[in-house]
Amino acid sequence: MKVAQVDFKSESASPDFARSLKETGFAVIKNHPIDKQLMTDVFKEWEEFFNSSYKMNYVYNNDTQDGLFPMNVSEKAVGYNVKDIKEFYHYYQWGQYPAELSNKTKILYQQMNEVAVTLLNWVEENLPEDIRKSLSEPLTNMIDGSNQTLMRILHYPPLTGTEEEGAVRAGAHGDINLLTVLVAASQSGLQVKGSDNKWYDVPADPGMLAINIGDMLETATNGFYKSTLHQVINPTDNSRHLSRYSIPLFLHPRPDVKLTQTRTAGEFLNERLRELGIKK
Repeated sequence: MKVAQVDFKSESASPDFARSLKETGFAVIKNHPIDKQLMTDVFKEWEEFFNSSYKMNYVYNNDTQDGLFPMNVSEKAVGYNVKDIKEFYHYYQWGQYPAELSNKTKILYQQMNEVAVTLLNWVEENLPEDIRKSLSEPLTNMIDGSNQTLMRILHYPPLTGTEEEGAVRAGAHGDINLLTVLVAASQSGLQVKGSDNKWYDVPADPGMLAINIGDMLETATNGFYKSTLHQVINPTDNSRHLSRYSIPLFLHPRPDVKLTQTRTAGEFLNERLRELGIKK
């Protein structure tokens, strides 16, 4: 399986992107408009945050799901008995934000969201007519007025050899949302499961974006686009002694959007958060 690298500025970018999503559930975007120096600066600020003591001033709110999710409340992928080896911060535009950080993360959020909206437009442009007609509303309308789009800043700490048996940095899972836009991580490790049930490394050199389908898009399109399982494996080389950082943006519809005739996006989201163990 080959995950396509799509030139954001190419005349064929829209169909090339949609084709890669259809065939693999993933695409890698190069030559995109997000400021690469901004990416570097944001990674640096969050590295300092996760290594600070003040981070505990921003522990998450269970009702709103914004803020820091420490190691002891990390996600447990569906089907796994142990938690992932990670901590993360949920940033929403309306949510709590560390006063110790600059506004660069907020700028990166805006730039990533603009790219995500463009990519969703490309998905919609290339939908078959029968799938388009089956939607409760156009895909691009589903995100109008949404305040649920989430930036997650992830920290996978160095491995010590004392981790719980079976624990991995991120167990095999599908994302909940419509589309995920991921800034290339500080280390490799992201893998996608192919239709042959084998795992493949996702290429994402520094400055590139990795894009994948979420479960909501699969549900809304009645399986035309499929949410592909992916994972972050534990390194076995010397990089196991280093932290790994990544920043995905999860593009979400409004909670009232009907993904099916009987299920709204809000209902879908709350069910999944409870399954993951990060919402009571």
